[in-house]
Amino acid sequence: MLVYRGFSQTTHSATVLTIGNFDGVHLGHRALLARLTAAARETGLPAAVLTFEPHPREFFAPEAAPSRLSTLREKLELLADDGVDLVHVCHFNARFAALSAEAFIEQVLLGALRVRHLIVGDDFRFGARRAGDFALLNQAGARLGFQVEAMDSVTLDGERASSSAVRDALQAGHLEHAARLLGRPYSIDGRVVHGDKIGRQLGFNTANIRIKHERPALQGVFAVEVKGLPGGPHQGAANLGYRPSANQVVRPLLEVHLFDFSADIYGAHLNVRFLHKLRDEMKFPDFNALKAQIASDVAAAKAYFQF
Repeated sequence: MLVYRGFSQTTHSATVLTIGNFDGVHLGHRALLARLTAAARETGLPAAVLTFEPHPREFFAPEAAPSRLSTLREKLELLADDGVDLVHVCHFNARFAALSAEAFIEQVLLGALRVRHLIVGDDFRFGARRAGDFALLNQAGARLGFQVEAMDSVTLDGERASSSAVRDALQAGHLEHAARLLGRPYSIDGRVVHGDKIGRQLGFNTANIRIKHERPALQGVFAVEVKGLPGGPHQGAANLGYRPSANQVVRPLLEVHLFDFSADIYGAHLNVRFLHKLRDEMKFPDFNALKAQIASDVAAAKAYFQF
């Protein structure tokens, strides 16, 4: 999959295109991507995605923006898994936000992305003050020579599959429901780095994983599955949060204890899949209470896996 930043390069051919934030790449997104790749095969053109960095809501109201489900890297990996050929990552800034709907069609869709067939969600809005809609795209397509298609929302047991619905399920600890909305378990990627070695003192070695999620969509202790290591996937227990018993953590940490695993994995890039929530984070009065709870958490995670 080719990835372009901005619009300094025009695509080498006409494209079948969709547009969106694709945060989490849930079932609704995946249905849209399935239609995109099918239309691309029908026309012999590349399946292209236009997405934004940062998320527009982070630009307009950073303090009120929701937690991200996926980093840019994670999103790109998921788009590649769904068969996308080409991604343009648009830097969302004041200049782009001020672009009129008509200018967006002419400069971006036609000028940079050479759109031949555009597929968007049924609630898609674009341009300054969100003035553009499907009707405007249809009119422009008829005049300028590209086809426009709208996709209906995907529902699961009457609930619309959306990034907000996934986020709500994760925050409530309903990981199994989040997995149904996503079509796969929720996961976070990161690289194993050196930590403070407290896990060794507690009798449970942990892989400390550096994550780029400033405000994770979930926190607590979980039964997890880890991909990215030889012989995997490996099962384990993980803590994601701010370690209230440590009193000095200002950034979220992801610590994973892998069952029956002791190899040196510093520097490895891992994918941690969150399968079941065991409990919320809590503060412990002393070292022994923390050690006893971790032993209980590991036992609970093993019971979940019937390890």
